[in-house]
Amino acid sequence: MNVPLAERMRPKTLSEYVSQEHLVGQDGALYHQIHSGIVPSMILWGPPGTGKTTLATVIANQSQRPFYTLSAISSGVKDVREVIEKAKQGGGLFTSKNPILFIDEIHRFSKSQQDSLLGAVEKGWVTLIGATTENPSFEVIPALLSRCQVYVLHPFGKNDLLELLDRAIHEDNVLAHKKIKLKETEALLRLSGGDGRKLLNIFELLVSSEQEDEVIITDEMVQRKVQKNTVLYDKTGEQHYDIISAFIKSVRGSDPNAAVYWLARMIEGGEDVKFIARRMIILASEDIGNANPTALVLANATFQAVNVIGYPEARIILSQCATYLASSQKSNASYQAIGKAQQTVRQTGDLSVPLHIRNAPTKLMKDLGYGKEYRYAHDYAENFVEQEFLPEEISGSTFYQPGNNPRENALRDFLSKRWKDKYDY
Repeated sequence: MNVPLAERMRPKTLSEYVSQEHLVGQDGALYHQIHSGIVPSMILWGPPGTGKTTLATVIANQSQRPFYTLSAISSGVKDVREVIEKAKQGGGLFTSKNPILFIDEIHRFSKSQQDSLLGAVEKGWVTLIGATTENPSFEVIPALLSRCQVYVLHPFGKNDLLELLDRAIHEDNVLAHKKIKLKETEALLRLSGGDGRKLLNIFELLVSSEQEDEVIITDEMVQRKVQKNTVLYDKTGEQHYDIISAFIKSVRGSDPNAAVYWLARMIEGGEDVKFIARRMIILASEDIGNANPTALVLANATFQAVNVIGYPEARIILSQCATYLASSQKSNASYQAIGKAQQTVRQTGDLSVPLHIRNAPTKLMKDLGYGKEYRYAHDYAENFVEQEFLPEEISGSTFYQPGNNPRENALRDFLSKRWKDKYDY
């Protein structure tokens, strides 16, 4: 059977385990628990290829516990209940020999499937170890999450990846007949993206593609033989939220280079073109606003254009808009103004509209004073006359404070000349 190198090299003991020192090093959060054999139910959260499944197996081996494994992709409630029933028959007490139930990709379990685990975890029939690439806060139900410790696994660092390669060269029986020399490793490590499994799979591909007994790994060889690095981007998971967040913060921070990089990450990951364009419309108003009103016009035009054009050409339009927004003057004054106004509404309730600015379509309303003493601005010099537009209880409240930029400084001058006795500009 052709077992992949990553599987052949999977550690069986803690001493063989590479990386995650913050968890399994001598001062790590799990070190003493693993050695004592008494471990809590836990969720292992980290990117692909960071050793989640391996760590669960090592814990079971180290503590000599029965080990059951289910995949959330192919298992249902029935499978979960069958495993729990086996565990109950084996004891059902809080002891070091309680079975470990490992569920890979637990984020794919439905609410009902996760609910089926609660009783067994709470009563100690099983110690649950769930593995997920997604944020457990979003993907694991609160009741189950509260019964588990969450441990975060990080992408492999350079030294960890080099150690994996060294072990593969010197310890794997299949590769033993080859004389392998790592002349250059930058491209190989970069393509792995901190994913140990991916690194070993690429490495095995490179070695097996060479007919000669001597294999020299160089950056040029890696780039030539590995056609495309698959971008890590889950359109429905945490990567989705993290990368759009990085994009928005880069534009807000006036860094067009970072903005276009994160934009490229989304495009390469297959993100919905309309989702990106919608976020830029919001950003144009929230973070640029009246400092440059054209930003909103361009963002809206971008949304319309990419809907018509689609990928791949839409990337050009998105890039134009992103770099323009990032290079624009910034102001969140309008965003802050509506926030302050809404807070005031929530605090003061439904205050009455002043009579003089109420509509008076009927005689009765006119008799009651609706619209009385309203002054039509265009009847006065410069189309302005000072009068009250706010309810009496909040008269003089200033919600909009123009930002400190050329356009809004002009707005401030305009407003302060007209409202110098009423509002603080």
